[in-house]
Amino acid sequence: MLARLIHGTLLMLTLVIPLVAPAAGYARGPGEIAVDSLPREARQTLTLIKGGGPFPYDRDGVVFGNRERILPQQPRGYYHEYTVKMPGSRGRGAYRIVCGGEQRASRDCYYSDDHYQTFKRIR
Repeated sequence: MLARLIHGTLLMLTLVIPLVAPAAGYARGPGEIAVDSLPREARQTLTLIKGGGPFPYDRDGVVFGNRERILPQQPRGYYHEYTVKMPGSRGRGAYRIVCGGEQRASRDCYYSDDHYQTFKRIR
């Protein structure tokens, strides 16, 4: 009987923990990453942002809504997203840089390599 209870509890935890984990990430906010630690393609995207383009994708520079609420809260229109072109990916892929402030500005930037599930502030 005790073994069944323990087994049931462990099974329940394996189902519940993945649902709770994103909320824990939200509470912590984004981590950090040094520019030198970014993939080469992400550093190239930062250079394009600083230079104002030209950007390889039409959606580069559009408003990022921060629906995930992982980034610090700002008024709508503060954040803009840019594609990080990764070798072997079809289309835009999952890698992005999101920067705050004026459109096509490279301050207050964050890197995501999992399509907005997590972010690291670029320092």
